[in-house]
Order: sequence, then C-alpha cells, then structure tokens
Amino acid sequence: MSKTFIAGHNGMVGSTLVRKLTDKENLLLFNKQDLDLEDQSQVDLFFKTNKPSKVYLAAAKVGGIYANNIYRADFIYNNLQIQNNIINACHKYNVEKLLFLGSSCIYPKFSEQPIKEEYLLTGPLEYTNEPYAIAKIAGIKMCESYYKQYGCNFISVMPTNLYGPNDKFDLQNAHVLPALLRKFHEAKINNSSTVQLWGTGKAKREFMHVDDMADACIHIMNNINAKDIYDNGISHINIGTGEDISIAELAEIIANIVNFRGELIYNTSHPDGTPRKLLDVSRLKSLGFTNKISLQEGIKSTYQWYLNQISK
Repeated sequence: MSKTFIAGHNGMVGSTLVRKLTDKENLLLFNKQDLDLEDQSQVDLFFKTNKPSKVYLAAAKVGGIYANNIYRADFIYNNLQIQNNIINACHKYNVEKLLFLGSSCIYPKFSEQPIKEEYLLTGPLEYTNEPYAIAKIAGIKMCESYYKQYGCNFISVMPTNLYGPNDKFDLQNAHVLPALLRKFHEAKINNSSTVQLWGTGKAKREFMHVDDMADACIHIMNNINAKDIYDNGISHINIGTGEDISIAELAEIIANIVNFRGELIYNTSHPDGTPRKLLDVSRLKSLGFTNKISLQEGIKSTYQWYLNQISK
C-alpha cells in the first residue's frame, strides 16, 4: 500500500491534514524525538526505510512579527535545513509527489494588490520577516529546479494568513488573529477596560481557516501535477480566500465574538508590517477549489476550540 508522509503533523496545518486523511490514506507520522527533520542522515534513513509515495511538507519554524524579527537566524537556518533535507530526500528516494507549503510573506512588501504568483522576486521583502521569507522562496525554487532538472513532481503552494485549531496563542510568538483572540479573552476575564494593539490598525490582511487550507492542499495533491504549474510560467499556487480586512475591523469582530466591551488602543510605536497582503486566487479557483468557511464562522469555532483547551 502506498504511504503518505506528513512532515510537521503536530502543527496547525499538519494536524488538520492528519484529521482529514486518517481514514483515506496510509499515513506516516513521526515526532521530533523520533525523526529530527534538521538532521540530513536521519531524514535520508527515514525515506530509504519507509518509502513514502506522497509527501506534504508542512514542517516549519513559524511565528508572528515579534518572533520573526527577534529570532532571525533561527528562522532562516531551521527552515532551510528542514526544506533542504526533505526536498532532496524526495528526489533521492523517488517520491511520486511532494507538496511544499510556503507563506504569503514571500512577496515584496509593496506588491501590487491582489498579489499574483508572478510578483515573486519583483521587489524588496518586509524586513521583519525577511529571513523566513527567503527560506520559503528557496523552497519554492528548489521544487521548481528539481522539476526542471530531474522531472520531479514537486509542487509549492503559498497560503495566506491561516488560523484555526492547534494555532499558537502565545502572545510573544503568535500571529495576529490568535493573539487578538487571547488578548480579548484575557481582558474580558480580568475585567480590563482597554486592550492595546500593535500598529495603527490600518494594515489589511487576508485570513483563511486551516480546514479550507487543508482541503485546498489535498485537492491540489490529488488533481494537479508539476507540469501544470511550471509549464505555464509560474512557480507556485496561491491559496487564500480572495478577501481581506483591516486589523482594526478584525479586532472589532473578535471583540464582539469574545464579548469584550472595553476600549481598543493602538500603539503606533510598533510596526504595522506590510501595508496590505491580499492574494490573487484566480488560479486556485480555476483549478476547481473555493474556500467554504466564512471569517465570522471560523473565528467563532476557533474561539470555542481555544476555550476548550484552556479549560482542560
């Protein structure tokens, strides 16, 4: 029976893929203590021994603006190590198909909106997450290069900002949506009259529930081949909703869902990051996929999941 390896199966995307594929495919799942993805010899031995036919590369060191900016060396080194080892092992041990997950931060800081796949490498990156973005760009170009030199069926997808079950809610390292959920919840519990937010609130972001992201990955894995991408002049496929919202609007939605009734204060001494980041998802839609979960519905279910976790 063919085997599917999900690298990073404990993460938000990886765990969602596991949930959706458990009853459909023969999954290979290994924890870090059993398989260190940054160790090339361990990765090679794993592929040689287990011979997976499909690989979802969802493993990565991730974080929000603060973590990306403070741990710059870790973000570029750790992610390059993981990617290099897995992508090359997929080639060496004849994996039939690889799906590499990147991030929309690969695009230039001042990209024309909405961002088309062709805008990659057309301008400077956002400084705060530049090391992470460069690592992800390297992963995209590795997949493309292995196809062009060896004919490997390796595909890259670039998700927008994701949220949902198994997200990180650590205020120092979390992305904006889970960080706001936790901030507003704790402010409500502590009867705080204000919540302080970083930046001006004017920056705009696109958010996609992780269940939709996992469904998109499975759809692409099962229906799209590398030649469908590279032979059409692009190096990857954007995955998103095609809709964005300002951070201030997002904060109001979350405050209402959490039932926080205090004042929102914006600390403009902190950066907004990229002013706007909306993906053009016309290619994804042309391939037969459209997201199903609305932002309101997704935030409500994510908040309930968070409440369930902290009550354990």
